[in-house]
Amino acid sequence: MKRHYDSDLTRKEIAEKAAQLFAQKGFAGTSISDISRETGYSKGHVYYHFENKEKLFLYLAKDGMRVWAENWAAISPNYETATEKLYAMATFVLNNYHTPLLKVGQELAANPNVQSETVQELYGLAATPMQAYATILQLGKDSGEFAIDDLEATTFLLGTWFGSLCQHIYTMDYEQLQGMFQQCVTIFLGGIRQQ
Repeated sequence: MKRHYDSDLTRKEIAEKAAQLFAQKGFAGTSISDISRETGYSKGHVYYHFENKEKLFLYLAKDGMRVWAENWAAISPNYETATEKLYAMATFVLNNYHTPLLKVGQELAANPNVQSETVQELYGLAATPMQAYATILQLGKDSGEFAIDDLEATTFLLGTWFGSLCQHIYTMDYEQLQGMFQQCVTIFLGGIRQQ
């Protein structure tokens, strides 16, 4: 008797198990055979839904960014001013990048054997938070809170500061890093606040 598969459910189950394995064993340490064994689906089914391990991880990373954007959109209205939103974003970035898949993404991006298109797609995921930063900065500019001449450059700088701090998520104490994220916003505001 042929087993019936719900394609969307199968894809979701494979992705969930793969995320757990990547978190436990890293990208290089996780094989399609491991994913097949954990899900109970054949390697052929895994390959049917995801062309290869890189595509599977990209799917997880893109879904993670989608959830990131949804979570920010849900809490952003709780903060009225652009200044309040920037401080909230600092905490949000810290709490929402603190995931095992971030480390796996860094491993993947640093691997010289990974296809350049995959690395470009991984870096392209930064567009989601960058758009959120730009929206806050534009709000501040429109409300007269911020004096910003070049929104794109200012957004890039803010993203770079937050991104640099994210590199220390696994090496620094949480409270210390949280303080640094808040201090980052305070210093940044000093350069853009309307006089």
